Amino acid sequence: MPARSDITYFGAGPAALPTDVLQTASQALVDFQGTGLGIAEHSHRSAIATKILEEAKADLASYLDVPEDYEILFMQAGGTGEFSATIYNLVGAWVTRKQQEAEKAGADEAKVQADLKKQVDEQLKLDYVVTGGWSLKAYQEACRLLGPEHVNLVADARTINDGKFGKIPEESTWQLSQDPAMVYYCDNETVDGVEFPKFPEALAPKADGTGPIVVADMSSNILSRRIPIKNFSLIFFGAQKNLGSTGITVVIVKKSLLPPVCPQPSPTLLRQLGLPIGPIVLSYEIIAKNNSLYNTLSIFDVYIAGLVLKKLLASFPDKVDGQEAVANKKAKLIYEALESQPDAYRIVPAPGNRSRMNICFRVIKVNPPFFCVIQLRQIIGDLIRGIGR
Repeated sequence: MPARSDITYFGAGPAALPTDVLQTASQALVDFQGTGLGIAEHSHRSAIATKILEEAKADLASYLDVPEDYEILFMQAGGTGEFSATIYNLVGAWVTRKQQEAEKAGADEAKVQADLKKQVDEQLKLDYVVTGGWSLKAYQEACRLLGPEHVNLVADARTINDGKFGKIPEESTWQLSQDPAMVYYCDNETVDGVEFPKFPEALAPKADGTGPIVVADMSSNILSRRIPIKNFSLIFFGAQKNLGSTGITVVIVKKSLLPPVCPQPSPTLLRQLGLPIGPIVLSYEIIAKNNSLYNTLSIFDVYIAGLVLKKLLASFPDKVDGQEAVANKKAKLIYEALESQPDAYRIVPAPGNRSRMNICFRVIKVNPPFFCVIQLRQIIGDLIRGIGR
């Protein structure tokens, strides 16, 4: 049987975890800090669980420099669950905003409701930038839940690349809605190897601080580079790529989208407006109110994520900037190796859109030169073992 140190792992996710993190976690699974119980056996409402949760939130906020006007939520259902959660919550926030505007104008209750119904029917839009398989699924979920009449396809990368993903359309071609409930994009497309090189200028906030409500799925490149968090209203990511093990999802959301500033509409009002009502476990309002412990959260998975964050903070005094330098170095070496043999390998995404996390390429010779295969295998193996995660 091979030892763990003998394995070079290429899985896109769940990704390999640091061995020392797994060793610590395995001991905690049997007996956590001398309590006689494993961490998975302790109540998620215990003081032990609360401490683990609070430390993980604090370390994540420190590592990414999350501003104080953002809330960090630990949830379940993965990134796919967030395709739905963002719709339920941000459509609700849009309705609340329109309702507050109408009430400020002095309209009575009946007129407010009539105006809301008219605005929902005529103005409610969710914007999606589709650049790969995951953003396509998010777009399709919005169409399923709300109906295609409420969903705007800002850009479809397949239209500029012979029906395939691999390029991000020029922002000058994007067709953004007027006052959408949100604008969604996937920062890194795992399957298609496409990553946004930076925050899209078309979505940047204006000089007065106003701008679109931007939502980003960062499931596969979170913790790998500095994020201009202030430009986003909401970021979500599954833990299993760069943060920890499968089972928890993290949401970083602006507090202005939560009570008391922005309470969710009542289920009665949503029914009257013909809008879907989301399950309570996907309600950011409920999860935030209960400190991520409304239902039974997997504290063991939060503990693993916390161990990874502590290791990152200890490894990189400059926090995420240090990890970003490592990620850039690894990607540069692999892409250079692929580019050096154009007759053997074809890199899938366009040069300006190449992911640093998921390097997608095709072998275009049935029998590429043996030294090409050995060179690429050695570089990737050395990177994984030597440079780190």
